[in-house]
Amino acid sequence: MSFHRLVLLTALMAAFVGCSSMKRSDTARTAREQLLISNAVDQSLAKCDFAPFRGSKVFVEDKFIECVDKGYVTASIRHRLMMNGAVVAAKAEESDVVLELRSGGVGTDNSDSYVGIPAIVLPGMLTLPEVHFWEKSRQTALAKIGMVAYDSKNHEMLGSGGVSSSFADDSNAFFLGIGPFQNGTIRDEIRDTTTRQSSQPNQTIPAIVAFREVTNLPDPGRVQLTGEQREHR
Repeated sequence: MSFHRLVLLTALMAAFVGCSSMKRSDTARTAREQLLISNAVDQSLAKCDFAPFRGSKVFVEDKFIECVDKGYVTASIRHRLMMNGAVVAAKAEESDVVLELRSGGVGTDNSDSYVGIPAIVLPGMLTLPEVHFWEKSRQTALAKIGMVAYDSKNHEMLGSGGVSSSFADDSNAFFLGIGPFQNGTIRDEIRDTTTRQSSQPNQTIPAIVAFREVTNLPDPGRVQLTGEQREHR
């Protein structure tokens, strides 16, 4: 190739050269960790019977609960109370019942194990790397939540209350470097709640969030915030 053709080819290549960059960021806590904890909380609360509070005004006292994802724990309990026909009161003096919360532990743990040959140091500063025939990593979450209910007027305890605990897990296994082979409670939850088929039965944690229309509609002719009038159907 002549020198002039080389210069021309180089110029053409330079004219079409571009560059791109991608910015990546991670949250302070991984999504997997958050799902593990919320799954453990949901399983723990599923063991609690809130039906006795039906028709009562309940104030949820959360000043004694100190744990990660406290907001999720408190809001989940409020949700379950309303699902069972209770009215969540804004203040203790406006309630019939005070439901006091506490946590015995809400968090995660990690463990790693493998079957193989450990690293071997040979004479002459030579080292044979470790070999893993089989390895497994497991992350678990535990949620231990305590509750006691009492009459907001005379502070008489309503039942013995108690503590409910449960755990969630996520496992990844490799065999001779092939994998991961995954299992765990949160994978079941993700599979059941992110896909929806016509023949799929109702799940404990629904894939669809449902609400009911407000029944106490305003009187006909009343001015709405939108400036329009709402008609009865």
